[in-house]
Amino acid sequence: MYIPPRFHVEEPAELVRFLRAHPFASLVSMTDTGLTATHLPFLVEEEEGAIVLRSHLARANPHWKHFGAGEALVIFQGADAYISPAWYTQHPSVPTWNYSAIHAYGTPLAVEGEGLRKTVLQMVQTFEAEEPDAWRPELPPAYLEGMLKAIVGLEVRVTRLEGKYKLSQNRSQEEQVQVIHALKQRSDGKSRELAEEMERLQGDSKTR
Repeated sequence: MYIPPRFHVEEPAELVRFLRAHPFASLVSMTDTGLTATHLPFLVEEEEGAIVLRSHLARANPHWKHFGAGEALVIFQGADAYISPAWYTQHPSVPTWNYSAIHAYGTPLAVEGEGLRKTVLQMVQTFEAEEPDAWRPELPPAYLEGMLKAIVGLEVRVTRLEGKYKLSQNRSQEEQVQVIHALKQRSDGKSRELAEEMERLQGDSKTR
């Protein structure tokens, strides 16, 4: 990923925070029919100083049959939005797009048996945690076993991360504030979420 220095993010704690805040990602790897992508929610865990990504996919999806054959890319993305040059004070200026993304690299491995069961239960516990009336998987054993047979677990031990936050860091502080204000006036949730990410980034920079 092309990352100009001012947009580069490399602090480990921040990278992990972002991955957990945006767990739905795209797994991309080479198969015998060419590049293949599968879109999945991921658990993000830290184990012995390494970041490990876990998920599961349908057994009917042939993507998993190529796991272990080479490196894969997992793409995590935050909110994004069009940025109008009308929001700037310095001219001439051109339109752009603000976004944040992290690329995680590693070799995907298929997981079956008890490892798969553990991943599924951890995913339910993690993603149900914010629900006011959290669902608990108290399923009939035969039904649960049938569901587990229809999926394959996935584990990626991350070997490198690339982080990019393109959030108007190349503009003046005044213009960044104007961009945030303009994004908040829009009706779509992505623009407002992007404004919040920009505010958080500004707050972090002030405490360094």
